[in-house]
Amino acid sequence: MDGISMSMRNIAIIAHVDHGKTTLVDQMLIQSGVYRENQAVTERVMDSNDLERERGITILAKATSIFWNETRINIVDTPGHADFGGEVERILGMVDGVVLLVDAAEGPMPQTKFVTQKALALGLRPIVLVNKVDRPDGSPDETLDKVFDLFVGLGATDEQLDFPVLYASGRNGWAAHTLDESERKDLSPLFQTICSHVNPPKQIENKDAPLQILARVIESDNFLGRLLTGRIETGTLRIGMSLKALSRDGNVIEKTRVTKILAFRGIERQAIDVAYAGDIVAVAGFKEATVADTLCDESVSIPLHSQPIDPPTISVTFGINDSPFAGKEGDKVQSRVIWARLEKEAEGNVAIKVSQSEDKESFQVAGRGELQLGVLIENMRREGFELSVSRPRVLFQKDEATGNLLEPVEEVTIDVDEEYSGVVIEKLSLRKGEVQDMSTGAGGKTRMIVHCPSRGLIGYLGEFLTDTRGTGIMNRIFHSYSPYRGDIGGRPKGVLVSMADGQATAYALSDLEERGKLFIPGGVEVYMGMIIGEHSRDNDLDVNPLKSKKLTNVRAAGKDDAIKLSPPIQLTLERAISYIQDDELVEVTPKSIRLRKKVLNPSFRKNTKSKVA
Repeated sequence: MDGISMSMRNIAIIAHVDHGKTTLVDQMLIQSGVYRENQAVTERVMDSNDLERERGITILAKATSIFWNETRINIVDTPGHADFGGEVERILGMVDGVVLLVDAAEGPMPQTKFVTQKALALGLRPIVLVNKVDRPDGSPDETLDKVFDLFVGLGATDEQLDFPVLYASGRNGWAAHTLDESERKDLSPLFQTICSHVNPPKQIENKDAPLQILARVIESDNFLGRLLTGRIETGTLRIGMSLKALSRDGNVIEKTRVTKILAFRGIERQAIDVAYAGDIVAVAGFKEATVADTLCDESVSIPLHSQPIDPPTISVTFGINDSPFAGKEGDKVQSRVIWARLEKEAEGNVAIKVSQSEDKESFQVAGRGELQLGVLIENMRREGFELSVSRPRVLFQKDEATGNLLEPVEEVTIDVDEEYSGVVIEKLSLRKGEVQDMSTGAGGKTRMIVHCPSRGLIGYLGEFLTDTRGTGIMNRIFHSYSPYRGDIGGRPKGVLVSMADGQATAYALSDLEERGKLFIPGGVEVYMGMIIGEHSRDNDLDVNPLKSKKLTNVRAAGKDDAIKLSPPIQLTLERAISYIQDDELVEVTPKSIRLRKKVLNPSFRKNTKSKVA
């Protein structure tokens, strides 16, 4: 079945986050017979990463392979978040068609536009699958009209506009050509449409040409070393072949022998001896080659063209943890260890750029958004790292023609109850946002399309959720660079900062509750300069959270137990990073996320402010 005579299709499944990609792939695997009878099946099997399972999102693109009527279909499940767009862009270059999932109730969303734009630019002809049509609030026909309008707006060709349409419920495992309920049986219509609409890899015709593979994904294996994944563009790959790696500018990086070939068969990768043009494989044996390099026969001198990756729009500073609690919870605290980890991340993740400061004690990490950087930090803390992380800042550009400063602007799609639309518009206007469109959608929700500078959105999510009582939904995607829109006010409130080292007491915190909202409960160890809450006013306030009640012969120490504090505000990693100001840091360890001032001593901090002023 691995011979070149077998029919093959390479497809990617693309969509906005949470529109059902990974769940659909689960059903495709089940119905194509990948699992043995009575085999236990894990839900969302493609989301194998711990963070993916916890957050319910796809972060890393992954491939699988199924058979349908003697046709092997290689399927790539891609991320929906624009923050992981580097993954999407690389993967789309390996496939010959895409299945575009759109939620029947939500319709096309920002990331739908993002991934569709990339697919159309590569000349791919999408299959549109309107998912979740059994939702009570679904509007399949209206959603289909919006998809068509989206394609037109993105400059789709006549051939791309002539797309097949399927209606489906990925969770229930059926797809149909019409909305007739009698057709709702299984996913056969989807498999048939993929086989008839998507062309087989044209590379199959080039099986006798010199071998060329464009590396698109890199990963490490404890036994095999570096693994480079890509599609065989020309030629035939065999174990033991002598190959070389060419950089994007045509320089020879290294020469080596292929030690292992892994192909995607079902949900697992299997070792094979030979692979042919058109197949997607992982190759072991290279030590220096990386993403966007060409793995090829020694006779090849011109590298394959690689798709340019959109540049990062946001940057944070990673540094060593120099707080009084440094080294207590993690075992990887040295700057050289942190730098080595960041270099490794940048090697495999083309959407992230890293650089060192002059003193080599801190590092600039630039990426697509707060979520992407938050995932990197979360992975590092789980690996035992301790870090200090600065407030994100946007990356500006200069207009070469005029010399004017340009800043990244994002398209923000917001769904809120009508009663909250006024406060949302007011807050975004203060952040230099401009409303582009406003309409009433399903369930009476108001949908707003707003173009807002990226720097205006830093720290806004928490405020947005508070203003909408947790009912609002906000999605962001990079739109363009535009002229600098002027100063934007910072965080509206100050913070409560500990002025002493020790264990916070419930007695002291109960008094501080009158001053603002707390981030810590009683009994927690704190240090001078650590942020323990949000002040109710716009200035920072140094406080003593260690005070205890003076004991008398009438009042015993046990009376403190009766003090009841309000539940502290729990800050997630992304929210903490976006909450802090320029003179603050997030201290990240395997067990804790703390906020702190850069300058811990309050006297030194005041002197620093005076000098800056």
